[in-house]
Amino acid sequence: VCEDMWNVGNDNPLYTICPVDEMMSQKPDILINISASPFAYDHAAERLEVMKSNTDRYKVPLFYVNQVGAQTDIIFDGASLVISPNSELYDEMPYFVESIRIYDVADVVRGRDVADSLQTATDDHLSTINYQPSTKYEQPKNKFALIHEALIMGLRDYFQKMNLKTAILGLSGGIDSAVVVALAAEALGAHNVRVVLLPSQFSSDHSINDARALAKNLNVQYDILPIESMFQSYESALAPHFLGTQFNITEENLQARIRGTILMAFSNKFGNILLNTTNKSEMAVGYGTLYGDMCGGLSVLGDVYKTEVYDLAHYINRNGEVIPKNSIEKPPSAELRPNQKDSDSLPDYDILDKLLYQYIERRQGPNELIAMGFDEKLVHRVLRMVNINEFKRKQTAPVLRVSPKAFGEGRRVPIVAKYLA
Repeated sequence: VCEDMWNVGNDNPLYTICPVDEMMSQKPDILINISASPFAYDHAAERLEVMKSNTDRYKVPLFYVNQVGAQTDIIFDGASLVISPNSELYDEMPYFVESIRIYDVADVVRGRDVADSLQTATDDHLSTINYQPSTKYEQPKNKFALIHEALIMGLRDYFQKMNLKTAILGLSGGIDSAVVVALAAEALGAHNVRVVLLPSQFSSDHSINDARALAKNLNVQYDILPIESMFQSYESALAPHFLGTQFNITEENLQARIRGTILMAFSNKFGNILLNTTNKSEMAVGYGTLYGDMCGGLSVLGDVYKTEVYDLAHYINRNGEVIPKNSIEKPPSAELRPNQKDSDSLPDYDILDKLLYQYIERRQGPNELIAMGFDEKLVHRVLRMVNINEFKRKQTAPVLRVSPKAFGEGRRVPIVAKYLA
């Protein structure tokens, strides 16, 4: 069952005794492993090698049967495997698709070179087709194709399994919200997605135009609701209490919270589920506003670094421009003050994401990071930002998990953690 097979070919064994070793005295003809193995973009290749290690050890055909579908934040990708006794891959089934394939065990024992045909029935279409295994029938493992399909399944199953229909999000003209609305339209259908453009006095014309162009490309309903007058009302009400102070992050956060309030109002009035568009880089360092741009029922990109969001956008555009070119190429900005750019507050994402990956996924400490060549001051600055913003991550929506180490259940850290300071 599941991890019983992971004790072989693993540098970090789960058990002191291999469960399958204990079964070999019974001389099994085949091994069947039933599994619920969560998706991560690098997990399929590792999984294949571990299963091959088992057949290499036991010289018995292996049928690895994996779950398909999403359960809240955890996504199961399927990709069930059949391995011949000589440790060659006989078949790998599709990712993110429920399907049934029938095998002749004798053919599996002989190997793929002598296999004839298989019958495949996919439950989506309930059709039966003849299947001829190729010389090396292995599913492609393109990172961003896999992430794309995982997020589509995560979105679709979240809505279908909870009997939800429609989604809403704020569309800024930036890359994150552009990718989320494109994924939502594909997962739920464009007619089930609504976006709201919420420009302020700091929003550039091209951001509004980019957002409108994307909404039209996807054929999703969009509304434009400027927030300047609402923001000015807040400023007027707070002016006597803020007398003698300067415009700062307080006023920036006010704008984000006004937008969050409007989106939740739409959600409450029309029953749309608000999708959160915060990416993993922002979530890691706390570059977001609680009860503002961090609100929502489901975090779509919370396990996708900013640099990966750009790669995902290029993948979405693989057959033609869906996301406007300008949304991909312009410098990222929250547009909460004049001429603001993310780089005013954060290191360049190319550097930041590499450092975050080593700290979060690879669990490298400050000494190891500095030894890798990262600037010492930058290391301490970034790690401090990650550590002091745990309180924000504890209050965010469930994050669809696509990496080896996601925020949430996959990375439990106390909020009060002075040892990390």
